[in-house]
Amino acid sequence: MYRAGLLVLGLLSVADLLLPLLTDGETPPIAVAIAAAALGLASLILVISAWRGARKAVLPLILLRALSAAAALPAFFEPAVPAPAIAAAGVVVLLTAVGATLVLKGRTAVAR
Repeated sequence: MYRAGLLVLGLLSVADLLLPLLTDGETPPIAVAIAAAALGLASLILVISAWRGARKAVLPLILLRALSAAAALPAFFEPAVPAPAIAAAGVVVLLTAVGATLVLKGRTAVAR
């Protein structure tokens, strides 16, 4: 479970890194895409550290991924956001919850 969760969080981190290349500058705004890429890079470094056994990387990783998911929430409330972007935001929030849950449950199981 632990590594499966890290894989999910790692894939989300890579998606964040690619966001500046995928934006049209409006959805999401370029500043949001660049901030997401920074979160993605930091998260990816923490995923690699956690994969290699650094237990101290798990909590910061989950916090960064939660920040990234929170950055997607305005898509649900802004009227001009296209439906595909809203769907993508929903997938990001859902996968973040799944990945974090798998990592935390797997970490508890490994610690026993």
